Amino acid sequence: MKNILLIGFGLLLFLIAPQTKAQQKSYYILDMVHNNPGEALTQAVYNDPVYLKQQGYNGQVLNDFTFAHAAITFDGLNPAIFPKGSKERAWVMQAADKVRANIKRAHAAGEKVYYFTDIIVLPKKLVELYHDEICDDKGRISFERPKTIEIHRIMLKELFDTFPDLDGLVIRTGETYLNNVPYHTGNNPITNGADSHIKLINILREEVCVKRNKLVFYRTWLSAGMDQKPDVYLKVTNAIEPHPNLIFSVKHTRGDYHRTMDFNPTLGIGKHQQIAEVQCQREYEGKGAYPDYVMDGVINGFEEFTTNTPQTGYKGLKDIVNTPQFKGVWSWSRGGGWVGPYISNEFWCKLNAYVISHWATNTKQTEEEVFNRFMDENGIKGTSRKAFRELCLLSAKAVLRGHESAVLPFKNDWVFWMRDEFLSGTDGRLNVIFKTFYDNGQLHKAIDEKYEAVALWKKIVELSSEVHLSNKDDESYIKVSCQYGLMLHQIIAEGWNIMALGYTGDMTSNYDKVAISASVKKYDAFWAAFDELKKNNPACATLYKPFTWTNNPPTYHGEKGMGASVDQYRKL
Repeated sequence: MKNILLIGFGLLLFLIAPQTKAQQKSYYILDMVHNNPGEALTQAVYNDPVYLKQQGYNGQVLNDFTFAHAAITFDGLNPAIFPKGSKERAWVMQAADKVRANIKRAHAAGEKVYYFTDIIVLPKKLVELYHDEICDDKGRISFERPKTIEIHRIMLKELFDTFPDLDGLVIRTGETYLNNVPYHTGNNPITNGADSHIKLINILREEVCVKRNKLVFYRTWLSAGMDQKPDVYLKVTNAIEPHPNLIFSVKHTRGDYHRTMDFNPTLGIGKHQQIAEVQCQREYEGKGAYPDYVMDGVINGFEEFTTNTPQTGYKGLKDIVNTPQFKGVWSWSRGGGWVGPYISNEFWCKLNAYVISHWATNTKQTEEEVFNRFMDENGIKGTSRKAFRELCLLSAKAVLRGHESAVLPFKNDWVFWMRDEFLSGTDGRLNVIFKTFYDNGQLHKAIDEKYEAVALWKKIVELSSEVHLSNKDDESYIKVSCQYGLMLHQIIAEGWNIMALGYTGDMTSNYDKVAISASVKKYDAFWAAFDELKKNNPACATLYKPFTWTNNPPTYHGEKGMGASVDQYRKL
């Protein structure tokens, strides 16, 4: 009888095992270090494909803005484009060697390699030689010209002939960064709305997916509304025949990586495979200079989705994992945006990247289960675990209240008042926000919410003293970065208060000079403390600047901003 039971139990395990295995889906789990265009390459552990493999990733997106398709000669089209013996050709050869080395390194670690590819980027000499055949009447290189299509077919052939081991491409339209390719030029190929997308995708599908059995991840970002509008997304993708090597890549946000942005309604629709893009070093939220844990919100849905940003459909990635479209995630472990803050400790980026990558290996896990494993691996034990979990969840609440709002309507174009290392003022992006809140009788509430953020940051600083890790450098950085978050948000709250008092005076011709003076003193003291924090803590990230971001390198700012706006009322 005992033997019969054992045999029966063994048969049951045999029957169950294949079924369980079949239920485990295999996803694309990609990572990218998004280097700052025109700057030295980012030093990050995520550049190491061995480390990526250990973290559950199965593909590396290489994005140093020295594109693989800029590392070819076009000799088959015209040898005059990069003449032998020229400095331009030497640059191409050197770039090609780097591409080969990157591919070899990733493959040695067992990682697939996909090169980030801006379309259109072509050699300047090529454009000079064929200008009249490839450019439209506005001077743009255009896929409406047959020669442009012919040249891109030649380009894709030479690309994969030169780098036969390259596993595929990640295609971006809408933005064209030429900072790191001195002998190339280009522009956005989407000159005719959805029709341009359809034409380009069909070329890529034929040349890359079908002819060469390589993968194309086609980013929907930024062109013709394909990244945000379901009707445009479906118009484009319904015109394309599905292929197993063609995947559409969609940011999880309806817009850029901000809070108070909807969950992207183009995810989980259509007839094509999709991966979701997720940023771990949030470019609008400090870039790892202070705690900003977002993966609870990315996976389960953000707090504001039940308050001032209600959702009618999906709220988080867990809601779409069982849709036929979902095929994985692509994390930006590092980078995005421009300049700083610059960090020397990747701890907060690692936390976000760990949770999203390990969750994607088995989406039946909860976010909290994966988070707990991160604590296990980092030696966070005992009472430290509760403190660390609370700290991280509070960081999401504090960032929302400090940067946007948890309760007041916050329009999508308002969120850019604060980005990268910059703080705008009422002499720029904040003016329309303050006007709207003032007109609606909500300005006082908006300021109160900034002080609520400060209260949360004070609690976060308290909790940081209770967190202990195996790595003492990380433990120290947690404390310093929490203080950074507090001091920055004290500056924000006091700056908003000064500008609100000043704006009210502008509207009423009655300035509360006593209150403004008191607030200015606090504002100055917080900036001084911020400077001291950096001076006394080498691991501290570089500091924010009281200027409005502008797209003028290398500083990316002018004279306007929070500083100038505060000074306007300081002079009262």
